[in-house]
Amino acid sequence: MSYTALYRKFRPDTFADVKGQDHIVTTLRNQLRAGRIGHAYLFTGTRGTGKTTVAKIFAKTVNCEHPSEDGPCGECRSCRAIAAGASMNVIEIDAASNNGVDNIREIVEEVSYSPAEGKYKVYIIDEVHMLSIGAFNALLKTLEEPPSYVIFILATTEVHKLPITILSRCQRYDFKRISIDTITARMRELVDVEKTVVEEKALRYIAKAADGSMRDALSLLDQCIAFHLGKELTYDNVLDVLGAVDTEVFSRLFCHVLDRDVLGCIGLLEEIVMQGRELVQFVTDFTWYLRNLLLVRSSDGLEDVIDMSSENLSRLKEEAQRADAETIIRYIRIFSELAGQIRYASQKRILVEIALIKLCKPEMETSQDAVLDRIRQVEDKVEQGIAAFEERGSIVFSGQGSKGGLGQGKEAPVREKPKPPKAIPEDIRQIVAKWPSIAGSADNPMKMYLKSARLSLGGDNRLLVVLEDGPASDYFTGHPQNKEQLELLLADFCGKEVEVAIQTVGGRKEFEDNYPDLSQLIHMEIEEED
Repeated sequence: MSYTALYRKFRPDTFADVKGQDHIVTTLRNQLRAGRIGHAYLFTGTRGTGKTTVAKIFAKTVNCEHPSEDGPCGECRSCRAIAAGASMNVIEIDAASNNGVDNIREIVEEVSYSPAEGKYKVYIIDEVHMLSIGAFNALLKTLEEPPSYVIFILATTEVHKLPITILSRCQRYDFKRISIDTITARMRELVDVEKTVVEEKALRYIAKAADGSMRDALSLLDQCIAFHLGKELTYDNVLDVLGAVDTEVFSRLFCHVLDRDVLGCIGLLEEIVMQGRELVQFVTDFTWYLRNLLLVRSSDGLEDVIDMSSENLSRLKEEAQRADAETIIRYIRIFSELAGQIRYASQKRILVEIALIKLCKPEMETSQDAVLDRIRQVEDKVEQGIAAFEERGSIVFSGQGSKGGLGQGKEAPVREKPKPPKAIPEDIRQIVAKWPSIAGSADNPMKMYLKSARLSLGGDNRLLVVLEDGPASDYFTGHPQNKEQLELLLADFCGKEVEVAIQTVGGRKEFEDNYPDLSQLIHMEIEEED
């Protein structure tokens, strides 16, 4: 016997089996009980939420010889014929492939014939939004005043495409996305029946990946079970089959982004690619991770909105405090834009790498949230600079020592400074003294890079120009002609040939720890002479 997919095998046969659509099931039950059956229904909602299933149960119930509170009996001749697809009373039409005027005219002609047996003829038109304008017009009159024995059930995922003339003639029922808890519980029932061992965490991830669709969830579950047939289906197995990434990886990636560590981000992406993960799924999941960060950052008491364990939620709250809401919103915007581009792109990895670089380098963007992120970076650097200045200084506490304090006359530890040179050549002194004028006379982008440079003294009394790693250092080290142009500029100012050495550092702290600042030393000597 051929295998039947789980979503077909366990398709609900009664209203009691329908999950997550209680508001619709209750209304239909009441109508059937009271005999207030409408002539036209419109079932709308996202895929896999039960529109066609409920339509079939309703069609069975109105023709059932022994209906109950839960729907059709499933045993009478009418129920068996409908289940086998042999009933002339229930006609299913796929509007995607039967969307012309002629197809609808055939229905209009058939409507005039009453059912040979049973009470009602039920027309279920799936994906009704695919009908042409002419077909809609042909259906209008019959839809408004059908014979008493005819019921139309229209189903669609895109209700906004239906003409208002159709909408006004139907009772509309909106099918909701099914919650993760409801989908998980239903899958647990099914795997117990199938005698398959599955971790609860694995079921919840499948339910989340299904995005509110019970059919998608059962299809994914079927796929995962088939891949690991005969074994316990674990959370890691599900990640492997779906090409997904564990949330711990998102945490590491977020930390790399906050540290502006482009190399770390690209390295982590390399790991994800080498593990065979699906980049489209990765982009979607990381966007959801950022969304959860934003919710936690914005308000308390969101445990019910964010579906995760208490341990992961606690870690999420800690990580959320490392970035402000505006920064996280910028991250979400960039990855949301990426999600719209990547699905059909041929170079998915390159697009993800560009997005990660944008996260780390807000200066690449001119949008408002990017500018705010750059301002925040500057503020962080200023705070770090003040802290470093205070740490370098010697703080003496006088007066009465307090309990737990440093006490009278005790001195805070002083960080060791780099030793200054014994003597600074006169040519170098002149250049350092005139440095603002020298930098200002250069052309961009050299002018901009020189203004941010620090001056020190290298071996053989050469002028050492210290630059932070990035575009500034690349400008001189990657292009020797730019360094030669700087030496010519200095020669014009002091009238002598000056040899320049370029040194690259990782940041301000590395400069202060390893290279004396000539401008500070010369300024101090001038003050002493005065």
